[in-house]
Amino acid sequence: MATHKLFLLPGDGIGQEVMAEVERVIGWFNQRGVASFETESGLAGGTAYDTHGEAISDADMALADSADAVLFGAVGGPKWDGVDYDKRPEAGLLRLRKDLELFANLRPAICYPALADSSSLKRELVEGLDILIVRELTGGTYFGEPKTITDLGNGQKRAVDTTVYDTYEIDRIARVAFDLAKTRSNRVASSEKRNVMKNGVLWNEVVNQVHAESYPDVELEHVLADNCAMQLVRNPKQYDVIVTDNLFGDILSDVAAMLTGSLGMLPSASLGAPDGKTGKRKSLYEPVHGSAPDIAGHNLANPIAMIASFAMAMRYSLGMGNWAGKVEQAISATLDKGLRTGDIMQDGMTQIGTTEMGEAIVDELEAIA
Repeated sequence: MATHKLFLLPGDGIGQEVMAEVERVIGWFNQRGVASFETESGLAGGTAYDTHGEAISDADMALADSADAVLFGAVGGPKWDGVDYDKRPEAGLLRLRKDLELFANLRPAICYPALADSSSLKRELVEGLDILIVRELTGGTYFGEPKTITDLGNGQKRAVDTTVYDTYEIDRIARVAFDLAKTRSNRVASSEKRNVMKNGVLWNEVVNQVHAESYPDVELEHVLADNCAMQLVRNPKQYDVIVTDNLFGDILSDVAAMLTGSLGMLPSASLGAPDGKTGKRKSLYEPVHGSAPDIAGHNLANPIAMIASFAMAMRYSLGMGNWAGKVEQAISATLDKGLRTGDIMQDGMTQIGTTEMGEAIVDELEAIA
């Protein structure tokens, strides 16, 4: 039995609490002998800054680089609002993405049947929703240079953020989206702003070229990013796979997340290119939600997104797709029994805490196995 090396970065706030529930699931796998996981833990975000003066240390970056998968909790909080920009908690996550070359961010937006009434939209619009947003993660506005604030005098300043994409960056993220679409319903929507941005013009051109050359059997449509946001609220089930750039992907994935009722429900994966020798990708898995310092330490956080992120790691990095499905099935079965954390609480349901939700999911996993 192969041993899978996992590197855990719980981070700040509720990141530490939800990671503890993933460790509970990992412990179940090791105890049952159905898989072998070896884990190491490190510091990221504000906790790393407090210890090392950096948002992530070089030593922990080396451990992340050597792992089969990195599991990441959440970072940030008002405690660190005053630290230097390049040492802020979020800089640790950005360094992981950049140094590990994690260019493809996968954010599923799935509405569990038991939670269809938790969405702010009508049940018929979200019940059965299953969208996958593929976001380019290492280019665009967040990483483009120059990135400056210049004092112009007379009380005026000028801020500059540069949006930069090269052909190869668009090409490789488009291929990820098309490949994933072929495992789903064979449809891709490419989202940009070609009407006002040269980046959008190039994005559209490259996606069309990749489609024509390599994926003519996949249905492709183009949608302007602002219209895509509107369509996600109007009729979200018209989409299956959406591919987009870093900035618009950040926005659209949060819109899609709230269609499901809570950010606490949604996992994500960030993948690099396949290794030329092994075919393995560098990878990082994290919940979409933040560190929620207002509820940290009170056993209130929803661990489902973190546990579902572990399921994504099993599917995309560890060759354990069958067990990933069982973990997801255990989550759904737990919800079907009416168990809820506070963020997804509904009338007539039973509210439980972080620890109890993790225990309940492991109990369902035991029953399924």
